[in-house]
Amino acid sequence: MNELTFSLVILGGSLLAGLLGSLTGLGGGVVLVPMLALLFKVDLHYAIGASLISVIATSSGSAAAYVREGFSNMRIGMFLEIATTIGAVFGAWLATRTPTRGIAIVFGVVLLYSVYLTFQRHEDEIVGHNKWSDRLKMNGTYPGPGGKEISYGVKHVGGGFATMLGAGTLSGLLGIGSGAVKVLAMDHIMRIPFKVSTTTSNFMIGVTAAASAGIYLRRGYVDPALSAPVMIGVLIGSLIGARILVRVNVRALRTVFAVVVFFLAVEMIYNGIIGKV
Repeated sequence: MNELTFSLVILGGSLLAGLLGSLTGLGGGVVLVPMLALLFKVDLHYAIGASLISVIATSSGSAAAYVREGFSNMRIGMFLEIATTIGAVFGAWLATRTPTRGIAIVFGVVLLYSVYLTFQRHEDEIVGHNKWSDRLKMNGTYPGPGGKEISYGVKHVGGGFATMLGAGTLSGLLGIGSGAVKVLAMDHIMRIPFKVSTTTSNFMIGVTAAASAGIYLRRGYVDPALSAPVMIGVLIGSLIGARILVRVNVRALRTVFAVVVFFLAVEMIYNGIIGKV
């Protein structure tokens, strides 16, 4: 496979990853890292470096559209970014000192846990306001069927913040944007409606990834020849996904989320154990 063909194939795969990342709040990296490492035999550290660049592109491409549509909650996102950024810097430092096989296994375990929590999910409901969400003005509204505004409250602000520290660490360590953990923390712990969780996650992941991408760049793990087609493909896919999300069924989103993440998790754990990454 020559360089042009390789770049075009990477571009196409990245477009699909960006589409899925935009629809589910994963950020695309959850598909990109296994794709690059397992299918194209890219060194895992370089795959993570390219993924972090793509995560920034995904966030930039879809976040603006979601904010304009009224889905993203910027106050929640900016508050939780404090935790994810601190965690991302620590995770990126940790990644340069962790064996590749170990990173792959951790990647898979985290994704399997994400699938488990997905099946434990509650249905979206109206949550009453509480002291901290009121003080931080986190409660909001989002567009419902027929353009009707639906109000929602936020629970367990402290628990969500603590979980975001772990999400940021995973972002820096695995290069996945940790959108899976962010969405699950907001949806499962803070009880934020799923569409608000996914769109706010897309708003946050760019900042989280930028915090750790600098460390990968300094270590020489960002290859422009690999990162360029990845970034372009993910950006296009995220823009398409942003248009689709406002019309798609939430139950369908959760099913796609669980199925894709489960198979990628099993593949990463298996290849980490046998040392093929």
